[in-house]
Amino acid sequence: MKVASKVYTFLVFLFLYAPIFVLIIFSFNDSDTMSRSVFSGFSLRWYARLFEDRMIMEALKNTLIIAVVAAAVATVLGTVAAIGLNGIRNKWVRRMMMNVTNLPMVNPEIVTGVSLMLLFVFVAQSLGGLSLGMLSLILAHITFCTPYVVLSVLPKLRQMDPHLYEAAQDLGCDPRRAFFKVVLPEIMPGIVTGMIMAFTLSIDDFIISYFTSGTTQTLPIYIYSMTRKRVSPEINALSTLLFVAVLFLLVIVNLRQARDKRAQERKEGLEP
Repeated sequence: MKVASKVYTFLVFLFLYAPIFVLIIFSFNDSDTMSRSVFSGFSLRWYARLFEDRMIMEALKNTLIIAVVAAAVATVLGTVAAIGLNGIRNKWVRRMMMNVTNLPMVNPEIVTGVSLMLLFVFVAQSLGGLSLGMLSLILAHITFCTPYVVLSVLPKLRQMDPHLYEAAQDLGCDPRRAFFKVVLPEIMPGIVTGMIMAFTLSIDDFIISYFTSGTTQTLPIYIYSMTRKRVSPEINALSTLLFVAVLFLLVIVNLRQARDKRAQERKEGLEP
């Protein structure tokens, strides 16, 4: 039984990560086309060509700007929303609010994209002189990223001792200082996890971005437009760099959480 479970786990991980490893290997391929599946030689020229391609760099810049702004705003809004939801005492009201919060995650993306597009077009026509672009993309990404931050922060709030905040106020802290000194450090791992999740979801999004982008191109939209003609091997190099960057962020977060866990265990061990 143990052997079967190990084989099953190996096959699952192989199925998930083998395409990524193939992409990384072929990002160093010297071949001039992605349709050729033979590794013809090691080369870094696609990485050099990547940084020389003005269109890809422009799309990457737009994608990173949108992801950073959307992740930052969604993290603040999601954290505030999670604190508010955690403070609701009526379980029926809390359950109803959670369902409303989770709706953007279970709603089909194409429905969200079309509805946001109609909303932005209506607002633009009402105000006059506005059009779909960077602002509409940022607002759309904040909309679908915020619920993920809420789901990351809420478990940390529920794990925290509810009397810590009151104890800090009893010891002389005002509500604002008690929040930043007591509550925020306790829920920080959930905030960081939600921010990284929002960042990666924003970079990855295509459907909602496609409907709300107007003339602004993000990286997924640009890659989709390339499929109509010819997909350059530069995309392999770009995908490899993005994968390494996200992996680096995840390693940092996991190391930080492991360090905090060891510090908490040592602290509990010293307590009588």
